[in-house]
Amino acid sequence: MTTAYDRAATMFSPKGRLYQVEYASKIVEQGTLGIGLIYNKGILFGAEKAITSSLMLPESIEKLFKIDDHIGAISAGLVGDARRLIKIAREKAQENMIYYEERIDVETLVKEISSIKQIFTQYAGMRPFGVSLIIGGINNGRKRIFETEPSGALAEYKAAAIGKNKKKAMELLEKKYNEKLSLEDGIRLITAIIKQCKEKGETFNRGNLEFAYVEEETPFTKLTAKDLKSILGK
Repeated sequence: MTTAYDRAATMFSPKGRLYQVEYASKIVEQGTLGIGLIYNKGILFGAEKAITSSLMLPESIEKLFKIDDHIGAISAGLVGDARRLIKIAREKAQENMIYYEERIDVETLVKEISSIKQIFTQYAGMRPFGVSLIIGGINNGRKRIFETEPSGALAEYKAAAIGKNKKKAMELLEKKYNEKLSLEDGIRLITAIIKQCKEKGETFNRGNLEFAYVEEETPFTKLTAKDLKSILGK
């Protein structure tokens, strides 16, 4: 039954399913875990990089992206698709500054990206983007985080997870998350959740973690290994 209706992203099955879009969501579930959350002063992004070889340079693996000084993003899924969407997002942010002389609103940008994703589910000969994004930022003191899915759907959260074992990560966030968290507490929480979401037989390496944050007076900033060591200790 599936094979008769999964040859085009535009073909609905009798049960009202778009299989190609669902397949795109499956590849997102294979990506390493990424978490974004709102803390007391800003937005925190944390993710685990997939380091598959000792010869690989960790800094060459992209999981966290700067879109503008006040907006950042995490990706899970196909990195090439993520780079394409991030490039578009950066262009939209720059255009908004040129045309209106003000920084783009986070929600406006997220809806633009989600609309592009949706278009790729509606026309024959185009495949859906195999990537989910957590996009977060600050506008006029308001802290906001959104998740966009391959289907073009979006939702706003206080804290969100994407990638492998997302369901378990969300359950842990629901139990442990608090908007009054400090930056340091947020980093510890994300680290603990990524560690707890490891499957049996998988190893946890703190050196594969990457963090970045945005605050009202602080542009998108990635934390160094030295910063993480001072926060997480040994």
